[in-house]
Amino acid sequence: DLPDLAPLSINLDLTTACNYRCDHCIDWDILNSKEKHDDQELRAAIERMSQRGLRSVILIGGGEPTLYPGFVPFVQFLKQLGLAVAVVSNGSRGDRLLAAAPYFTDGDWVRLSLDSGSNEVFRAMHKPASASTTLDEICSWMPRIKAVNPAVTLGFSFVITWQGGSRGAVKVIENIHEMVLASRRASDAGFDYISFKPFLERQADGAEVMDPAKTEAELQAVVARIQQNLAEARAAVRPGFRVLASTNLRVLMTGTWRDYTKQPKTCHMQMLRQVVTPLGDRKSTRL
Repeated sequence: DLPDLAPLSINLDLTTACNYRCDHCIDWDILNSKEKHDDQELRAAIERMSQRGLRSVILIGGGEPTLYPGFVPFVQFLKQLGLAVAVVSNGSRGDRLLAAAPYFTDGDWVRLSLDSGSNEVFRAMHKPASASTTLDEICSWMPRIKAVNPAVTLGFSFVITWQGGSRGAVKVIENIHEMVLASRRASDAGFDYISFKPFLERQADGAEVMDPAKTEAELQAVVARIQQNLAEARAAVRPGFRVLASTNLRVLMTGTWRDYTKQPKTCHMQMLRQVVTPLGDRKSTRL
């Protein structure tokens, strides 16, 4: 029998459904599968975990969480349990994020995966199903969300891609030149921060890794361009707006990324944090 414990936090994949076709998506191979949660069973499982010590839920990955039919009621349910809640979204359903906004409390956050500064690069990278989905339209929801609930933190996520990166045989679109434009756009739209991170690839064993070695000959030039754009981005935003570099990006820029490829075979973090997904045999252990 399992001990009468639960992780402190879970990443919850509400759905595998997605209305984008991003070339750089880490979950490409599991999108739009027929597997799905039973809503009542999922709620019962979350309630049991909250009684056993669960403190926070991040609605993320596997698909687009706002496409879950009961997204807004589910956020309300999580908050009624007293849990901290975060959402990682592609931003395509700003109406649902706005509807959920009143339920968020101090410390909760929403982060949008946008990876671009222009509508043209955004649409080329993400390939949204709707022709009306643009970066302009997505960002227009941020002031409305802040007006409803100033306590929620809004983040703009930017995965840096460069020539030579790929998802299998598919070459990703480079976006280094969009870093400054994206930072300025995020600052003007009312986001609280922009976070830059390097493109990761999924290995056969399921691990998500940074592997710039395939572009080793050009790596120093790539890093120099990233560093220059990062510095310019920090100078282009409003006071108080944060321009963040992830740990992976920092180790890439310092040249120590190889040290982080040596990972332990046993992850002790699993006792504190887990992933819950409708695909119980793929990404994680089903709880």
